[in-house]
Amino acid sequence: MSFRPRGSRGGANQAPKGYIPGLGRGAAGFVTQSDIGPARPKSTTTADGAGGDDAAGSAAAGSGTGSRAAELRAAKLAMQKMQKAQSSSAAAVSAPFGVAPAGYVAGAGRGFGGSTHTDNDGPTGSSGPAMEGSLFSGKDEGQFDDDDDEADRIYNAIDERMSSKRRKHNNGNNNSNNQSSSSAIGDQFRELKEKLADVTEDEWAAIPDVGDHSLRHKQKRREDVFTPLTDSLLESRSKLNADASAGGQNALAGTAQVMDGAATPAAGFRTNLSGLAEARSTVMSMSLDKMSADSASGQTTVDPKGYLTSLSSTNIASAADVGDVNKARLLLKSVRDTNPKHAPGWIAAARVEEAAGKTAQARKLIMEGCEVCPDSEDVWLESARLHSQDQAKTILAAAARRMPNAVKIYLRAADLEHHDSTKKAVLRKALEANPNSVTLWKAAIELEDADDARVLLSVAVEKVPHSVEMWLALARLETYDNARKVLNKARKHLPTELAVWIAAAKLEESQNHGDMVDRIIDKAVRSLDKHDAVVTRAQWLKEAEAAEASGAPLTSTAIVKCTVGRGVDEEDRQRTWADDANAVLSRNAVSTARAILAHSLSSFPTKRSLWHQAVDLERKHGTASSLDEVLAAASERLPRTEIFWLVRAKEKWLAGEVDTSRSILTEAFKANPDSEPVWLAAIKLEWETGEIERARVLLSRARERAPTARIFMKSALLERECKRPDVALDLLEEGLQKYPAFAKMYMMGGQICSEDLPKNKDSLDKARKFYQRGLQKCPNNVVLWCLASQLEESVADYSAGSASAGVTKARSLLELARLKNQKNPELWVEAIRLERRAGNDKLAISLMARALQEIPSSGLLLAENITTSPRVEQKSKSADAIKRCPDDPRVITAVASLFAAERKNDKARKWFERAVVLDPDMGDSWAKLYSFELVAGTKETQDKVKERCISAEPTHGELWCKIVKTMSNRRKTVAENLDAVSQSLRDKMRLH
Repeated sequence: MSFRPRGSRGGANQAPKGYIPGLGRGAAGFVTQSDIGPARPKSTTTADGAGGDDAAGSAAAGSGTGSRAAELRAAKLAMQKMQKAQSSSAAAVSAPFGVAPAGYVAGAGRGFGGSTHTDNDGPTGSSGPAMEGSLFSGKDEGQFDDDDDEADRIYNAIDERMSSKRRKHNNGNNNSNNQSSSSAIGDQFRELKEKLADVTEDEWAAIPDVGDHSLRHKQKRREDVFTPLTDSLLESRSKLNADASAGGQNALAGTAQVMDGAATPAAGFRTNLSGLAEARSTVMSMSLDKMSADSASGQTTVDPKGYLTSLSSTNIASAADVGDVNKARLLLKSVRDTNPKHAPGWIAAARVEEAAGKTAQARKLIMEGCEVCPDSEDVWLESARLHSQDQAKTILAAAARRMPNAVKIYLRAADLEHHDSTKKAVLRKALEANPNSVTLWKAAIELEDADDARVLLSVAVEKVPHSVEMWLALARLETYDNARKVLNKARKHLPTELAVWIAAAKLEESQNHGDMVDRIIDKAVRSLDKHDAVVTRAQWLKEAEAAEASGAPLTSTAIVKCTVGRGVDEEDRQRTWADDANAVLSRNAVSTARAILAHSLSSFPTKRSLWHQAVDLERKHGTASSLDEVLAAASERLPRTEIFWLVRAKEKWLAGEVDTSRSILTEAFKANPDSEPVWLAAIKLEWETGEIERARVLLSRARERAPTARIFMKSALLERECKRPDVALDLLEEGLQKYPAFAKMYMMGGQICSEDLPKNKDSLDKARKFYQRGLQKCPNNVVLWCLASQLEESVADYSAGSASAGVTKARSLLELARLKNQKNPELWVEAIRLERRAGNDKLAISLMARALQEIPSSGLLLAENITTSPRVEQKSKSADAIKRCPDDPRVITAVASLFAAERKNDKARKWFERAVVLDPDMGDSWAKLYSFELVAGTKETQDKVKERCISAEPTHGELWCKIVKTMSNRRKTVAENLDAVSQSLRDKMRLH
């Protein structure tokens, strides 16, 4: 391998700057001791002063700086000086060994720079400045270039890297290199060891002794373990004793028996082991007696049946718990020593001992506390709790003598007594010492009967006249006259107490003095204002609710009447009172809400919302008479509002008062002569009661005075029901001339022609004309399109064509309808059902897919998809439908029907209930729920569903409207219609 210089391309084969032949980049030669020569004296110099440079070099060579870069720089300078010296000397060429350098001394070695002297050991040189410094150090620092600096940086980085690796290696292998680590540690403490020379005797004596921290002192000492011997072993050991019969009775374990004189003196005493079993029994009986004596009530605390169970469930304190108890003892002992009069410290200490199972120590501590803190109720009560019942009575007696005014002491003493007579005696003695204690009076009165309680209360109100409860209790026990006197006295003693006034009002209400109730409440408001008693409006309303709850509605009404307007701005009165009524009604305070609404209507008699709120209240919570009164008042205040007239007339009609209903509608005619709702209500009343002629007359008058589209439709409907289709068609034609955009008349005309007239081609043409005219005038009416398609589908029934031709014509009509009414789910569902009726299931599936693409969130389409899908796909379709329409009653009903088909009755009932709650007006949901209950429910659940449906009065639903609006079911009630629709559903299920 050959190496070519980098600069050879340019043709200039010149050595780089600072290049030295024979040495690589950054390399340096080494110098031996023979090159340096022997040491020279410090003061020796050459005569011509030439030794200065050599001395400087020697000094540089002698000062070991320890830096690798400095040594390299010094070596390079030394080599440069050597080259200069060789090139400048002309004699060096001819001399075989070269010219001697300046200051050279023969025999002293290379580089010697001082004087010499001869000794027995040979020539020696004294060290001087020439020998100091690095071996290769020089003066001309300017001779270094960039390569040298780069080399210095590289070598410094290498040195630092190697040093860090050595440190890591030494730290990881301290155990394997004990000699080097020990020497390093010794070097670290070298300075501290040198400072020990300055330590005084006192400081040395103050150094603590080194303790023994070895592992053997840290280990927990094992306690001695004693294993009990069995009875059989003890018995066999006793039989081995030859003189066992010479002893007396068995003693406890560990006792000795004296032997007879025949025995040797050394064996004069011997342990009787046969008595250990009896000793154990004795210890057990002593423990049970102690447990019985520890009971505070004098009864044993040991359950004879569950004794072993309780022993097995006993918690044994751990070492940590014992340590915590000891710490608590020390802490509480410090508290007692620091402040012995601090009663909680004694109580806490006693409870710690009690928790630790040392009841005797706890009793001892608490008795010391009673001596140290004799004026503390809590200490005495704690002592009574820790002791037995008899001892507790003695302790409490001592406490009562010490503190006669301590009410808790007397109450605790009374609780310890078992007979009412002794309790009364204790409380009476307590009342002698504390006649002003309300608590003691209450406790004493509770033990008496009505007569004795009245006597005690009469004394109590004299002793504690500030107690409202005493006055009210006495008033309740007295007669009416005496109660009035008592409340008057209470009012004088407590003029700012609201409860006294309310009690007086309730007293008057109990005697049916309604006028006095209002006077008392009004006087109470003024008296409280006079004495600056602060009673807010909210507090008054609370008292009104409380009075209603206690059976005093007149008092509640009087309070509302006098206080509901306090602190309410003029412009906020209606809204505030309406909110108050709703709030109290939500808390079942019906009388209070009725009173608030009555007061609101007296201030705002023409506000329709308030009247509606009052009517709803009476309809839900009132009686028929109260509802009629509110409706009469509303009709009188708002005669132009037809709804109140109509509701009142309907209520009377439902109650069987037809004549009263007619008179109400007559008054409504007077106030609203051209009102369509009033005319229709009067017509319906006569129609439903069987007065067809009167209904026909009313319809004729209505067409003259209020000729509306609904009047013409009702007229045609009456004639159709009376089996007069020609007259009905004439009325429809007359109505369509005035109202050509009323779609229901076109529907009715087509239905009359297709259903009531004979089924022939003429009837079909008449029905087609009605539907065609209707579609021209009302192209957006979906029902008309569906009726027209159904008519074309049934052309075979009229002998006007084949069934396939009718299906084709119906399909084309529905496609045209979808073009004019895009994204309409009813039209898509009708088209899908048409194909299924025609037997085109694949086409129906394709139409369903297209429909769901166009209207993906249609509940009607999703429900139809669930119902018509195969059984294996219904669950997945149901999950997808619920995700898309979680609150659609039709989807919920379809899922419920699926659960019902799988006999999952609980889930099905839950989903049906959810559907009827979401939309109570959907009759199909009620019918399916009722059908389900007829199959899987009980008589009670069936009746409940029917009652709820009757109260909801549903009017919508595809199947519901189809059956309810047939002529045979028009006069049926909601319950009858529910039975009819549910029967139709069950018939359809049987067919499938």
